[in-house]
Amino acid sequence: MEAVGEKKVRSRRKRMTGKERREQLLDIGRELFAERGFDGTSVEEIAARAGVSKPVVYEHFGGKEGIYAVVVDREMRTLLDMVGASLTSDHARGKIENAALALLRYVEECSQGFRILARDSHAASGTGSFASLISDIATQVEHILADEFKERGYDPKLAPMYAQSLVGMVALTGQWWLEVRKPKREVVAAHLVNLAWNGLSALEPKPALESVDRKRMER
Repeated sequence: MEAVGEKKVRSRRKRMTGKERREQLLDIGRELFAERGFDGTSVEEIAARAGVSKPVVYEHFGGKEGIYAVVVDREMRTLLDMVGASLTSDHARGKIENAALALLRYVEECSQGFRILARDSHAASGTGSFASLISDIATQVEHILADEFKERGYDPKLAPMYAQSLVGMVALTGQWWLEVRKPKREVVAAHLVNLAWNGLSALEPKPALESVDRKRMER
């Protein structure tokens, strides 16, 4: 016979709605994928942390692949939205500064998500790799460089390549900074922009490799 106290505890327990359970499983999956990656995470552990049976996980997502796909898609959209919303300055340097800060803010505030993306998305996500995400972000900023190139007499067709280089530089620095967390975000962004902007301001219209030219002259 069940004790009265146990009945009261059970009655006070609020049963999760389907939506609440789904979000709980996504949160737990996000945490585990950040800690161990896709291959190191199991349905059993996701279910255990949620306090449910494995069939509940399968019912909502069909397995860990389904959870992973949603988690990666959400993180990619969050990062792209943050970078896109940052490109509001009227000046090219301001836009680059804001984009660098936005990416670093994502690293700082959504560190679990960044760890998942930086591991290079598993095929199960169906949303591409970290490299493709960087490419998407670079596409958002390449028009900034194209305009600058036109004003300075450089070939605007090279803007996409430079955009990939700049965004890649910030992303790789973000991976390093994720672990050390020093110096502060604004300081890191300032140094990145210093390297990028002052390097861009002194671009050669037709750069060449000095070592290659020297070898040709020695022949």
